[in-house]
Amino acid sequence: MRIAFLTAPEGVEQVELTGPWQAVLDAGHEPVLVSTESGEVQAFEHLDKADTFPVQEVVGDTSADSFGGLVLPGGVANPDFLRMDDKAVAFVASFFDQGRPVAAICHAPWTLVEADVVRGRVLTSWPSLRTDITNAGGTWVDEQVKVCDHGPNKLVTSRRPDDLKAFCAAFLEVFAEQSR
Repeated sequence: MRIAFLTAPEGVEQVELTGPWQAVLDAGHEPVLVSTESGEVQAFEHLDKADTFPVQEVVGDTSADSFGGLVLPGGVANPDFLRMDDKAVAFVASFFDQGRPVAAICHAPWTLVEADVVRGRVLTSWPSLRTDITNAGGTWVDEQVKVCDHGPNKLVTSRRPDDLKAFCAAFLEVFAEQSR
């Protein structure tokens, strides 16, 4: 199964990209780095620049149809950039429209808020997003991982890098279920 990893050209938290990426590879799936621009994305370790990663597909040139699921890595700047890009927001919303599973960690639910897909859902995130999620009609919980099956697809969310092992296990299970 092809799984999209959507990031902005700059600001993704490296471990929140590379940890899930490796988990997807280890599970025998194909991770695909999608961004708003071609070239490379600049990852960060908190506020310090880290590695760069090659973009494989550009959000305006691809669609949810070609993926079995979507992973939204966090980082403070990454989802803030994504939520300002209409094509990225539409790309995220299309996974929900098509009933495809989505996983988001840390600050990534900001993009979900912008895509107007949290209403009626229970999710977790970095604690500072609690008010944004609540104001967007979602219910925020402080849990390591939350799987919400409101609607035709499942949403898997997690709080922080320390939760990566549980996050990866949960989203891989959900993605496998929904691909059957």
